[in-house]
Amino acid sequence: MARPIGSGTRRSSRTPEEAFGKTLTELRIENGITQEALADSLGYQLSYIGQLERGLKSPTLRTVFNIAELFGISVKSLLGRTERHLQRKSR
Repeated sequence: MARPIGSGTRRSSRTPEEAFGKTLTELRIENGITQEALADSLGYQLSYIGQLERGLKSPTLRTVFNIAELFGISVKSLLGRTERHLQRKSR
């Protein structure tokens, strides 16, 4: 069963994977879609999206580009947002 929209948004970001996961979760919630809908839109398994959001997997470069395209943002913006999450934790 897909995780409800909005759950898990207060996770800490100790690693780049966790920071990316937080960014992905935020983008998904901002756009009002479930993990299942995101997985379907990208052509990925629901379990992979869940692992990305929890910071258990690193996205491939292709995945980063696919996510940026889906949300209508640049890769630079996607990674910049991820970097900010990581920097907030390291202060």
